[in-house]
This record gives sequence, C-alpha cells and structure tokens, in this order.
Amino acid sequence: MGRRRKGDAVSGWINLDKGYDLTSTHAVSRIRRLFNAQKAGHAGTLDPLATGILPIALGEATKTVPFLMDADKGYRFTIAWGRTTATYDREGATIASSDARPRPAEVEVVLPRFVGQIEQVPPAYSAIKVDGERAYDLARAGETVELKARQVVIHAARVAEAPDPDHVTLEIECGKGTYVRALVRDIADALGACGHVSELRRTRVGRFGQESAVTLELLEDLGHKARLLEALLPVETALDDIPALAVTDEDAFRLKQGRSIVLVPRQVEAVKARLKPGSRTVSAMAGGSVVALCEMRAGRLEPSRVFHLEKSGEQPDVDYGRTQG
Repeated sequence: MGRRRKGDAVSGWINLDKGYDLTSTHAVSRIRRLFNAQKAGHAGTLDPLATGILPIALGEATKTVPFLMDADKGYRFTIAWGRTTATYDREGATIASSDARPRPAEVEVVLPRFVGQIEQVPPAYSAIKVDGERAYDLARAGETVELKARQVVIHAARVAEAPDPDHVTLEIECGKGTYVRALVRDIADALGACGHVSELRRTRVGRFGQESAVTLELLEDLGHKARLLEALLPVETALDDIPALAVTDEDAFRLKQGRSIVLVPRQVEAVKARLKPGSRTVSAMAGGSVVALCEMRAGRLEPSRVFHLEKSGEQPDVDYGRTQG
C-alpha cells in the first residue's frame, strides 16, 4: 500500500501577483504551506527582480501546467539608458556606458524589427542548460557562455510612456521563451545606445491577467482555510484554449479508469471544428469539472491525464470585487 501524501487534497490555481525580490520557487513554497497542499508548482519562472503574474498550481491543477507553459504572455518593462550590464538588468555589473538617450519616437521606429517571428540569443544569465549546467551558474563562475539563437514570437510591441529622457517604458505581447532582457539588449544595439531593464512586470500568462491576481500578503491576511479556498481558480482555467466536451457519468467513469470512449459522429464534428491545427487534445467534462485530458483518435477519446476532483459547487466562489481574467 502506497504511503499517504502529506497535506490536503486541494486543487486549483492561484493567480499570484508576485512581489519584488521573491523567487518563483519561494513563492510556490509559501502558497503550498498556506493551503497545506499535497502538491504545488508554477507555470513559468519569473525572475526575483520582476513582479507580476505567476500562476501557481495546487493538487490536480499541476497536471495542466504544461499547457500554460506554452501560453502567450504580456510584459511591461522600463529601459534605463546609459548603462549596459552583464545581466541586462539593474543589478548586474556595468560592462559598457554611453551618453546616447534615444527619444521615444526613435524607439518606435525600430520596434517593428522585433515584432513577428524573430531570432533571439538568450542572455548568458539565464536558466538554459549548457552541458548539464545552468548558464547563469557558468556565467557567475566567470566562464564564457555562448548560447545559440532561437526563434521566438512577439505579437505586438509599443512605447507606453517615457517619464524622463533616461527611461522609456514598453509593453509587449509574446510567445513562450521570449527574454525581455535580451530584447532590451537588442533594441539598445539597434539604436546605438546602452541600456538595461530597470523594471519588469509580467501582466498576463494565458487567461491569467492582472484583474484576477492576488498578492501573497492578501492570502496570508485571509487567515483560515475556508477563506483561502475562495481565492482558488478552477483547474480548467489553464485549459482555455482546449476544446471541452461534456460526457456522461458512465463515460466519465470509463475515462477515470484509463479506458477510451467512443464518440458519436456529431460529437466528433463538434470537436474537430474547435481543435487547433495539429492538435488532438480535448478536455472531457462531467459535473462541471474536468475528468480527463484526452487525445481524439479515429472517433474515440483516449485519456492521457486523468483528474480526481471534488464536484463543482463544493468550494465557495467569491471574487472580492475582482473579475476573473
């Protein structure tokens, strides 16, 4: 008989508004302790110096993390002109300086070069592995780190404001794997200037936006478990781009046992109409909750991830005046 997991079987998402100087790992640990959850994880590391959206999965929601890792993201960040640092943020050692102070209009002119599918070389101070070692560990040890360019997608970029000649604030919408620090490096190079990221905030991850975000301080102030559960978003929140199909209780039982189910022709056509090109993934729903993530093959749903959730309605749903993103 397997050992019983420590903690409570809490499942759902916390849309955390991460504070400054807090690591993603530490944020997950504190959320897990608050909820006494058996399992916890996050969807996309956010640097300690960055603030903003860090979706944290508890319990069964951890099975949906890979789908949110691939989601589009939004960032708002400020470039400080005059100094390039080794890390391309304000804490790195200065490696170059310049008197150039590009005007907002000049920044606007070069931004189209960085929209669309572009090649980007990640910064040496990144979590990418090189021969089994993290690039930032090698860089901190004084080794020269050369990373290969990779393709990333930036959907939109704009100048949001320029509070003074030394700073300009940009907003972007981008795909996975985009490094804001590398983008700032490349924009500065294109303008013949030196610059680094002085402030960085993630504003969106998939459908997790600022409107429904909660701070760690608010969660800690809520105190007892019942009120904490009110801050949980459903497991399905991370599956917004995946077609959902309602199944019978009998079919839900089969899927939970790891067995496939047969769809009638109208179900097949309905699902096909909503599938993204090249995707076969469907979420099977019963009783208001996700039962399984399935692959649709030859008119059948074959479960790939099975969920064990309480039925909808057993947890309170209060939004503290917030609107869910």
